[in-house]
Amino acid sequence: MTSPVRVTVAQVAVSDDHAANREVVTDVAAAAARAGADLLVLPEYASGYDRRGVGIEHAEPLDGPFVTHLRALARDHGLAIVAGTTLPGTTPVAGVPRDGAPGAGAPGGGAPARLRAVNAVVAVAASGELAGAYRKVHLYDAFGGRESDTLEPGPADAPPLTLPVGDLTFGVLTCYDLRFPEAARRVVDAGAQVLLVPAAWVAGPLKADHWRTLLRARAIENTAVVIGVGMAGGGVTGRSLLVGPDGVVGLELGEAPDVRTVDLDPEPLAAERLRNPSLANRRYRVVPA
Repeated sequence: MTSPVRVTVAQVAVSDDHAANREVVTDVAAAAARAGADLLVLPEYASGYDRRGVGIEHAEPLDGPFVTHLRALARDHGLAIVAGTTLPGTTPVAGVPRDGAPGAGAPGGGAPARLRAVNAVVAVAASGELAGAYRKVHLYDAFGGRESDTLEPGPADAPPLTLPVGDLTFGVLTCYDLRFPEAARRVVDAGAQVLLVPAAWVAGPLKADHWRTLLRARAIENTAVVIGVGMAGGGVTGRSLLVGPDGVVGLELGEAPDVRTVDLDPEPLAAERLRNPSLANRRYRVVPA
């Protein structure tokens, strides 16, 4: 016998005020606890966001205020938490020193180069222990965006981030990763039955349709539950979605901030994988480039 896992989807608006964002997380964690949730999922960049671009000015280390706060909330509420954040990077932004003057920071003198940051998702166990951090592999250099101007990618061969909660194993992607089916398949190969996709999915022509279509595709092809948790607010789409392993949409939010709690039953998921054994029937494996 297996037991359902209760998941709270927190489609919140995020600002560039880190302290205010921590207060938002405090409120939704309390709401998740009142609902009896086992897991709370927040969007990409939940620690701090600027629609013009996120860089080193928003970065905090894993022992910084945001992740430390998540760990305390998880421990206090007995609640696992998955959330997007920004970590310090190690590679410089080309030609831009810390003081913003072009051309300095080159070999032979000048101000030190301004560093890139890392778009990351952290997973915190209900004990408050940091279970791991996924560093986004696919940077959003598309549709006019240029994340690589201020961010550095995570290593493609890093072990996938998975988090066991109850009788289910959750795996992590984020935002633009959704457009790369091999990224999702690699996490499923690591044992994930549920894919979590925190996102700040940028709005634009057809973008909401792409979001919905790709979330359903990743669920169907991997016979997995897929939960896309979108950021609400200006310039992003919101529209968080939960899709079953058969492609049926079980939860779909609008554009406004919203918090919903759902139960995931492992037994129908296992039954669908028996009915549709596409994972067992495949003839290819995913190898990082």
